[in-house]
Amino acid sequence: MKKKTRPAIAGAAKRRKGVVATRKASPQRALPAPASRSSVASNGAKLTIRRLKAQLTRALARIEQLQASADTDFLLDIPNRRGFERELKRSIAYIKRYRASGALIVLDVDRLKPINDAFGHAAGDQVLKATVAALLNNIRASDVIGRLGGDEFALLLWNLSETDARAKAASLEAAIDGLSFVFRGRTVMAGASAGVAILGPHAEAGRALEEADSAMYARKAQRRHEC
Repeated sequence: MKKKTRPAIAGAAKRRKGVVATRKASPQRALPAPASRSSVASNGAKLTIRRLKAQLTRALARIEQLQASADTDFLLDIPNRRGFERELKRSIAYIKRYRASGALIVLDVDRLKPINDAFGHAAGDQVLKATVAALLNNIRASDVIGRLGGDEFALLLWNLSETDARAKAASLEAAIDGLSFVFRGRTVMAGASAGVAILGPHAEAGRALEEADSAMYARKAQRRHEC
């Protein structure tokens, strides 16, 4: 066998060097760097925060709805006793701080129980709704009306003297007295009796309600005697 000559060996070496040089000269494609663990954790935390914020927003809205329903009479859509007493305390605090004035009127619907007994509670509910509508038509937007329970209502009226408050109570009685209803072909009248308590710098919510309530029962007895 013949040995390879030196020129052949040298040529082969030159070809190998050329291949290596070509490989070194060719540009390398950049590979995407793997995401770091810290950036992945940060993105996950942001998503969790957004999700929790959305849940908190829904929960707060639900709490607000429940609080509103807890302070509202479901039948008449006005404050119930709890809601009205809260507003009364807030208003008395304002009256004391700024030396404002106001009046509290407690009003009781007459003859509601006989109407319920004779025609059913649906008829009584109709009387109550008409009563609230009549009261709202005779007070200002800044005044507050609430249902203390059953057939008893309370009204918080701003900036009234005692004379004006008693005149307003009489006009509210007249508005309810003027209502008439037809149940099973019979015309029925309800009526109302109202008592007044004046709210001044020394007023207290509980005492004012008791005073107006006592005045209302005295007025109811007077009307009964007049009839």
